[in-house]
Amino acid sequence: MDTDKPEIAPFPTRLQRIYRSLGFNKRYNFILWFLFGGTFLAFALSRFIYLDFDGRLCPSEPPTDKPFASRGAVPGECYYYHGIGKAGIIIHLAGILPAAVLVVFQFLPVIRRRALIVHRINGYVVLLLSTVSLLGVFMIAKHTFGGTLEMQTVTGTASTMFFACMAISYFNIKKLQLEQHRAWMLRGWIIAAHVATMRIIGFIMARVTSLTDPPYTTTPCAVLDSMFYHNESAVQALYPDCAGFYTGQTPDQRVIIRGTPGGRPDEIAASLNSAFGASAWLALLLHVIAAELYLRLTSAESERLRRVSYRWQLEAGMKDPGNEGLTAQRLGDAEPWISDDAETLCGEPASSRTSRDNS
Repeated sequence: MDTDKPEIAPFPTRLQRIYRSLGFNKRYNFILWFLFGGTFLAFALSRFIYLDFDGRLCPSEPPTDKPFASRGAVPGECYYYHGIGKAGIIIHLAGILPAAVLVVFQFLPVIRRRALIVHRINGYVVLLLSTVSLLGVFMIAKHTFGGTLEMQTVTGTASTMFFACMAISYFNIKKLQLEQHRAWMLRGWIIAAHVATMRIIGFIMARVTSLTDPPYTTTPCAVLDSMFYHNESAVQALYPDCAGFYTGQTPDQRVIIRGTPGGRPDEIAASLNSAFGASAWLALLLHVIAAELYLRLTSAESERLRRVSYRWQLEAGMKDPGNEGLTAQRLGDAEPWISDDAETLCGEPASSRTSRDNS
């Protein structure tokens, strides 16, 4: 057997050609980006139709074949989408949907490496749009997805976490701390994506609870009137107690509704609104865990970016290259980071390290 025969590199497969052309060096990185980024992109694109507020999100007339069909929003939400509420939902959708589409391409390595200026400009656009969208979130948080206390709490928590991640990510990129910029940007957008998972979990919860122990909620008759497109006779036939609302004697009259998925809009709303609070917290928890798990699984990329950060910070004349951003070494008591490029410890010259080790 001829052992001197040179080895022939295997011919790249079609999948390898695809992910390498996009800048990915590892197959699993491409698969994760394609699966989760593609799903997030599809979800965002599917929501663009709701920018047509009067035509798709909250139409003034029901479909001709379904006189009491629910609208694009959760049944009953459109009652609150007037004035500040309408401005809030439009601001939120107009900001977050384009940002969600653009951010998927922010994580493409080929753009960062071959068109860095595009990556930077796109990043600023994403930050601006997502920040504006948060203003809309807080304008509608009181009534969105049923407006329950747990739903308001999780909305505020997730929004605050997202804003904090964006702010920390921005701080780190201004300090040229690339691996921390990547980590916090990933955390923020994985947290933002919990709204898609929340819907899936919420629909499942609503179906299961309605079959086992149907939930009951209280709903203002004014909201019911909006659900049924101001059909007074239909509302009073189902809820006679709403008569006082229509006569004006009890304008804040409320009735109890049994939650049933797949039924009338009032029953659908009762079923979904009772499930969305718990499903949102569960989805948020899952996405926080997923973000940390992904960062642990891609530690090699984080280490590579930290070496790049070290070189960039060194060239920029920063005092502590490799450690200028919000790193564990700077904030905590982690072991000093070793730079392979300069054989130094970040924040500690090689000479002082040598003298200390010899003492």
